[in-house]
Amino acid sequence: MKKPVTAGLYAPFTGSRMSAVLRVMARSLIFKLTAGCALMYVLVIVCLEMTGYKETVFKAMFQGSIVVYRKAAAAERQTTPTWNQSHAVTGVPEDVLRDSLRANISAPEMCPPVSPNLIGYIQPKLDVPSLDAVEAEFPNVMPGGHFRPKECTSRHRVAILIPYRNRAEHLRIFIYNIHRVLARQQIDYGVFVIEQGDSKEFNRAKLLNVGFLQSTALYDYQCFVFHDIDLVPVDDRNVYTCPQQPRHMSVWIDYKSGAPYVLMFGGVSALSKELMLRVNGYSNIYWGWGGEDDDMTFRLKHINQTILRRPANIAKYKSLSHALSKRNEARIGILKKWKDRYQTDGLNSVKYKVLNMEFKKL
Repeated sequence: MKKPVTAGLYAPFTGSRMSAVLRVMARSLIFKLTAGCALMYVLVIVCLEMTGYKETVFKAMFQGSIVVYRKAAAAERQTTPTWNQSHAVTGVPEDVLRDSLRANISAPEMCPPVSPNLIGYIQPKLDVPSLDAVEAEFPNVMPGGHFRPKECTSRHRVAILIPYRNRAEHLRIFIYNIHRVLARQQIDYGVFVIEQGDSKEFNRAKLLNVGFLQSTALYDYQCFVFHDIDLVPVDDRNVYTCPQQPRHMSVWIDYKSGAPYVLMFGGVSALSKELMLRVNGYSNIYWGWGGEDDDMTFRLKHINQTILRRPANIAKYKSLSHALSKRNEARIGILKKWKDRYQTDGLNSVKYKVLNMEFKKL
């Protein structure tokens, strides 16, 4: 375990913690965050200085065609390709192979394009007594929570970014189950839990920006999975590979498949580092529930990206029960002016101070 690190720097960009906790203190326009490093537990205290934005009434919504989605129902028509027939499990999505073959990594002992460890459905474990229990059950997770396969060099370097506040029970369950699933996929990953530590309205999107910036400063991640803490993956064939196009991953939640509306990009979604930078990340001004994912959808459409979905019978998640978050009543007005803001509202407007970072093994 690494000792806590304290710093007093302000940065226009920065991120979260890997399976760690990044804490940000906030007063007036400054707020507290705690960010966690994937597969490692990093406690980081940062002070984030918020840039002020006026939430005014906007004139027009995005004009143009809506992003074309791969429907969950259509996913059922996909069949298992021949390259996977030799594996014990069938039904691995075709894009897993495409993502693996496209990976820009060269090493003597590369992992196979499709992990031979996949088994399909995995019953989620909901009775997790403590984070210490998680650490004891996953001895191959390195200090700081970072995991990579020992038997080969992974084709994918993935940061899992989890916005968080006041969900200690969910955190235990999530950390246990995410390791349980991802460790079978032969990916090099880190889990970042980014916690907002003040009493202001929750700002999911800003926490994701912080997580992106902090994780990229720690390791050369190629892609990023933006992950709600109350969604637990239940099928290891839904491999967290690096997508060429944006991918909405939480297609099936608690036996309900499909997106509730056409702009859906929330829950669990994945972007490459390149795309995240091209759209300037998420907007920082959505306080409270809703709007930030639709804003991201418009940004992606603006650079001619299509959001894809995997088959509903593979992209499955278990939802952990929780109280409904307070709805952001201003979200529609903010969303109407997304195009006027996206170049100045995002990764390039995040400011915070890292006060402490602690790495733990889990």
